[in-house]
Amino acid sequence: MMQILHMTVNGKDVEVGIDPRESLADTLRERLGLTSVKKGCEVGECGACTVLVDGTAIDSCIYLSVWAEGKSILTVEGLQDPDTGALSPIQRAFVEEAAVQCGFCTPGIILSAVEIVGSGKTYTRDELRKLISGHLCRCTGYQNILNAVEKAVNVC
Repeated sequence: MMQILHMTVNGKDVEVGIDPRESLADTLRERLGLTSVKKGCEVGECGACTVLVDGTAIDSCIYLSVWAEGKSILTVEGLQDPDTGALSPIQRAFVEEAAVQCGFCTPGIILSAVEIVGSGKTYTRDELRKLISGHLCRCTGYQNILNAVEKAVNVC
């Protein structure tokens, strides 16, 4: 039985038919074509599927789409300037700090960085390390990722 879901995705109002049992990750990827949302572990352990729901980072693989009714969802596709395609300051920090290798984990980490920057708080490097600890990256030693998050916090 299909259900109609209403939400705002990357600033646009969306109405989409969903199976009430499907995850937000599946809805975003399969129904809306937002492929920055990666499916890694599918049990909420790796962070690859992280998106922002009303400004809070969540693992979309374990978040049912029906819970997103009326909410605002942000994926990496929503960070670029819609007119010019220019990267956001946080995305630029990841490029400048060479914090991207294969890129599979990057969208989720960037969205966690968006939440961190959006808090307006000042963090130590150790605090930032803890805040991104829910993300697994198999390609890096995390130092460049941590450098990028730290740069984003200081630039934004």
